Amino acid sequence: MSFVKRAVGRLVHLGWAYVREAAAISPGAPGGYRFRSMGEGACLSFPQGAIFGEQWIEIGPHTLVGERVSISAGMGPGVDLGPSSIVRIGRGCSIGRGSHIVGHQSIDIGDDVFTGPYVYITDQNHVYDDPETPIGRQWPRNKPVSIGSGSWIGTGAIILPGTRIGRQSVVAGGAVVRGEFPDHAVIAGVPAKIVRRHSPDLGWHTPSGPLRPSPLPADPRARAERESRTA
Repeated sequence: MSFVKRAVGRLVHLGWAYVREAAAISPGAPGGYRFRSMGEGACLSFPQGAIFGEQWIEIGPHTLVGERVSISAGMGPGVDLGPSSIVRIGRGCSIGRGSHIVGHQSIDIGDDVFTGPYVYITDQNHVYDDPETPIGRQWPRNKPVSIGSGSWIGTGAIILPGTRIGRQSVVAGGAVVRGEFPDHAVIAGVPAKIVRRHSPDLGWHTPSGPLRPSPLPADPRARAERESRTA
């Protein structure tokens, strides 16, 4: 490589490093003031993904959000979502690059939660109650999501509406998670099941068979619609 190419390459890398540092969103940067709260030492790395609804997003101290992570509250910018926050990310978390956190009602991520890249977390999904209406045109439903402190979410995992994950739990890469899971569980598969648990007597152990999560309560509106059609 010629001296000129090496010099240009070095300048490009130095310039890119400067841009990444200058364009990151932190509590003291102009972009940080748009959030409902952003704790000391928090940082959204540049380049960011789609970020909107900042007024309803809280990010705890010393939380690092990787490159190209999208965090949104609501359907789109400029919508009044009420007085309470919707997306809450706790202290000391690390959100892997390319992940998406899409909130409409309530997403609560505890302290010291780490995720791999390309994780998808949402509290809303489309329904298919009416078989004659295109699914994308049926009004979606929301169910709160909660991820307990100290948990690890593996690469490519999908956390669906209504999921509650206990403290110090592991979600395997690629798992599709829906339901309620206890503390100290290893969750894997599609659909996700408990494959390991911890107890004071046995320590970490494999259950006799994969345990399904606690079922979510049936949606009363969907049940009423089914009953009216069969009446």
